[in-house]
Amino acid sequence: MELSAKINKIIKFSNVDGPGNRMAIFFQGCNFNCEYCHNPETINECKNCNQCVEVCPTSALYIDESSVKWKENLCCECDKCIKICKFDASPKIKEYTINELIKEVTKVKPFIKGVTVSGGESTLQYRFITEFFKEIKRKWPNLTCFVDTNGSLNLKDEMYKEFVDITDFFMLDVKAWDEQEHIDLTAEKVENVIENLQFLKSIEKLFEVRTVVVNQKLNNRLTIKKVSEIISKTDIRYKIIRYRHFGVREKLQKNLFSPSDIELKELEDLAQSLEVKNTLII
Repeated sequence: MELSAKINKIIKFSNVDGPGNRMAIFFQGCNFNCEYCHNPETINECKNCNQCVEVCPTSALYIDESSVKWKENLCCECDKCIKICKFDASPKIKEYTINELIKEVTKVKPFIKGVTVSGGESTLQYRFITEFFKEIKRKWPNLTCFVDTNGSLNLKDEMYKEFVDITDFFMLDVKAWDEQEHIDLTAEKVENVIENLQFLKSIEKLFEVRTVVVNQKLNNRLTIKKVSEIISKTDIRYKIIRYRHFGVREKLQKNLFSPSDIELKELEDLAQSLEVKNTLII
């Protein structure tokens, strides 16, 4: 059976998903449930409850054999379907084979430096991505292949070796260092994330670490100190990200607070004092 994967969206040109101009592919499905998730519609698959069909203003959504279907050519991108969904999903998902996705890359290949897979959590579909990256390398050896990940899978495991080998670089989210904080934030343990931080650094495949700074909830100083100690004196970039309400589920926003400019600068100064060579506040 030919491999296929559910894709939430494809951004043809992105300059925030790795170095240079890149195609960013967002896979559907995530095993974390982060309170501050900015694209919660990528977490689960559609439950076919049909509520989105009722609010679609252009009849781009319809029911076919008890399933919600999407007519992309009629969609006005109002996102009312996503806003009404109670299951953190989207009816606007497309399923691609590797050949179909390669065709999308072909359209923009002259204008990009590489491809980045994201999500959701892209590594949950590592078998598909492994074969997809192989095909990219076969056709265009000059394009780089990056993976954006929450670090939930233990990438040291032998079953992921081919996937890790074919990937040029990983970009890793370290959301919280403290175990209970991480569980409270994501509903999952932090052990694999920390192991991946150390492992990917050791094999020189860690391009970037990202930490979202949430005031009054997380021990941001502890997280940034621990991460900085590991990536100290390397070229790994540490992106320190201000929490913003954009895209976050409204019912969860009331307990989430953005840090001040002063707090962010103090955290960047901490990382730099621990000899992190490449820091960026966004």
